Amino acid sequence: MNNFWIILFHTYTSKLKTKSFLLTTIIMAVLIIGLTNLTNIMEYFNGDEEEKVAVMDETGELYALFETQVNSINEELVVEEFSGSQSEAEADVENGVYEGLLVLNVDEDGLPVATYKSLSVSDYATPGDLQFALQGIKSQMAAAQLQLTPDQLAKLNEPVPFERIALKENAKTQEELSEARGLVYVLLFVIYFAVIMYANMIAMEVATEKSSRVMEILISSVSPIKQMFGKILGIALLSLTQMAFLLGVGYFFVKQNLEKMQGGFFEFLGFQNVPISTVIYAIIFFILGYFLYATLAAFLGSLVSRIEDVNQMITPMTFLVIGGFMIAMFGLNQPDTTFMTISSYIPFFTPMLMFMRVGMLELPVWEPILGIAILVVSIVILAIFGARVYKGGVLMYGKSNSFKDIKKALQLTKDE
Repeated sequence: MNNFWIILFHTYTSKLKTKSFLLTTIIMAVLIIGLTNLTNIMEYFNGDEEEKVAVMDETGELYALFETQVNSINEELVVEEFSGSQSEAEADVENGVYEGLLVLNVDEDGLPVATYKSLSVSDYATPGDLQFALQGIKSQMAAAQLQLTPDQLAKLNEPVPFERIALKENAKTQEELSEARGLVYVLLFVIYFAVIMYANMIAMEVATEKSSRVMEILISSVSPIKQMFGKILGIALLSLTQMAFLLGVGYFFVKQNLEKMQGGFFEFLGFQNVPISTVIYAIIFFILGYFLYATLAAFLGSLVSRIEDVNQMITPMTFLVIGGFMIAMFGLNQPDTTFMTISSYIPFFTPMLMFMRVGMLELPVWEPILGIAILVVSIVILAIFGARVYKGGVLMYGKSNSFKDIKKALQLTKDE
């Protein structure tokens, strides 16, 4: 048993000290810091510069009302009446004096129409604000033509009350779904990237030792099964160390910028009042998903003798992870479909799909428990089969013949 712990901690410490691991951790930490400080970064680069738009009012009546409307929508957007010719205004836009030129006019019904000229049409924010302001003016002018009172106009523009009520017993409300969505969304990405990165690391570790013939020395003192699970647990410990650091960095900077992370995208995700059961299921499905794919990666890595062949060998496993992730992303909008339900019981998709359903739906307890049981059984079967393949695979050298080598590895195990 001592040999097992030696392999486990050797795998952990050797990978922890590598430049690639440290560099990856630093880059990921910088990305997290950047995302959590995105508002501050945008404010820094934008500075105190005001967006100025030149306005040519060919009616002579719309500008004052339009300026008031724009100021009520976006205080940082400045509109300035231009008294010169259109060619002069266009030249100022080209020289960077203005963001764009807005030409106001009226149609045959006396309602406002506009043309916006800028260097490109890739910016949607500024034209969107201008159009929204003009839409307000048009509504007021149309109401005046129809002799509607301000109260009647307000009633006309008032959104339709639209309440959604779930008839299914114990179904989650819209507020509860919003609260769960953020954790589900983030953890789906965590599961996806962790499986891709750490399972690949295990396969590379095994292939590297085989290519350097270190495996021949290890086999004489440590059984292949202990080697396989020592590496799996060693990389698992490494992944927990990295994720604990990254989550700590993310938590610190989210707390620092919490006041600025209100509304919009952050409101859509929503992390408020997440049920503790969802967090527990997230941890369980993450751990089980890791061990499922890690075991698969370990015995696939044992079939190759050259590092160059690793990616080819684990490509089908990568496609399984990508497939589960993509289905889960689509399932966030429709988590209760029959397809999602059936797919969540397929072992290689269960870690992501069952967790997605647990987070977004009010499932009976037996469903996630059945998913957990399926994963545990699958891991045990894969571990037994994988250990046999690993035991023979580590003794195989030469060019890899893809999955035909599995049969050869099993035959070597029987012959021992």
